[in-house]
Amino acid sequence: MGKLRTRKHRVVLNRSVGGDLGINILLVILGLFMFIPMFYVIIQSLKPLDELWMFPPRFIVERPTLDNYLDLFTLMNDSWVPFSRYIFNTVLVSITGTVGNLFFSSLAAYAMAKIRFPGGKGMFKTVRTSLMFHKTVTATTNFILMGALHMIDTQLAIIVPAFATSLGLYLMKQFMDTNVPDAILESARIDGCKELRVWWTIAMPMVKPAWLTLIIYSFQDLWNAGSSIYIHSEQFKSFNYAIGQILAGGIARAGAGAASTVVMMMVPILVFVISQSNIIETMGSSGMKD
Repeated sequence: MGKLRTRKHRVVLNRSVGGDLGINILLVILGLFMFIPMFYVIIQSLKPLDELWMFPPRFIVERPTLDNYLDLFTLMNDSWVPFSRYIFNTVLVSITGTVGNLFFSSLAAYAMAKIRFPGGKGMFKTVRTSLMFHKTVTATTNFILMGALHMIDTQLAIIVPAFATSLGLYLMKQFMDTNVPDAILESARIDGCKELRVWWTIAMPMVKPAWLTLIIYSFQDLWNAGSSIYIHSEQFKSFNYAIGQILAGGIARAGAGAASTVVMMMVPILVFVISQSNIIETMGSSGMKD
């Protein structure tokens, strides 16, 4: 019998040294492909205008400057709606919509996955079918509904639809079906736990990878939302909309546009970096059984 491989005092049985090396090389290559676009965007934001329009584009900057960021804040502060207002609108919509989406999606998914009621299977089939339709297809229907609810030209017209997404419900329901044992829920009910407590203290910790993934997708979608057909007043519009107005100013604002792209990119990346370690850690242990 050959000598067993060890890593951090643990025996490794699954791959050879060559297999580990090949996988690491592949991961490095894929990581570079994912990092290069972000690196290029950051480099572009640090270039003066004469370097910004050089052809072919360069991945280095000869005279780095922060003038593009200063121009961005100057342009935003010169508008009749304060720069902080656009930021506040985007943060409010992103956080409120994400929290509401997680709350309602997980509650509905728990009911469909773990509580038997008439029409439950048919309802889930309807949700699954709705995944085939892009939100552009349902824009007219949503506009009519928001108008009937008197939410047009308010931030509620964006926040409320974000509470109920087919993807969030489908993701949570599928994860609860496979990762939340019925026996544990029954034991909690026998001990006197109400359904809300069972959902919050037992089911939700078991599907942590699902709701962390949902947070990333929901927050990114809401953060990057631009001009909305529901909002007409300037003071309610998002930061992404304001950036679009800056970019529409022509070549002279290209530097500020490059800086704004970095600003918009950093927040979703930060949310992902904070959440992804927990996703990997939880997925690594979610398949373990006693």
